Amino acid sequence: MNRKIILVFLALIMTLGMGCRTALVHNVEKSPVSLYGDTQPTLQQIEKAIGTAGARLGWKIKAVSPGVMVGTLHKRTHLAVVDITYNTKEYNITYRNSSNLKYDGTNIHKTYNLWVQNLDKSINAEISTL
Repeated sequence: MNRKIILVFLALIMTLGMGCRTALVHNVEKSPVSLYGDTQPTLQQIEKAIGTAGARLGWKIKAVSPGVMVGTLHKRTHLAVVDITYNTKEYNITYRNSSNLKYDGTNIHKTYNLWVQNLDKSINAEISTL
């Protein structure tokens, strides 16, 4: 009887411990294009800023069409792919695909969220220099 209780307890602890490494997928929605001064950047300037910001962090950013880019990040055996949509007023970073990041349809490895948050910060920093 005690053995069964211990096994159930250990299984519960292992299940809870595995969940600690994942979190809800973080998407960036309607992040404003913040500028210093009164000038409004062009769509091409925003595209270049996103590409430069991503490259600085190791992302490969590819323009798909005006206002749409795809970012891909390979880290060791992990892969993250995001859609980046943008206009002259705001941009979005949305989960597209991943590999080896424990994505289950809702949750993903916490490191993915850090990568997306860093990409967001880098894009903001790059845009602010326009």
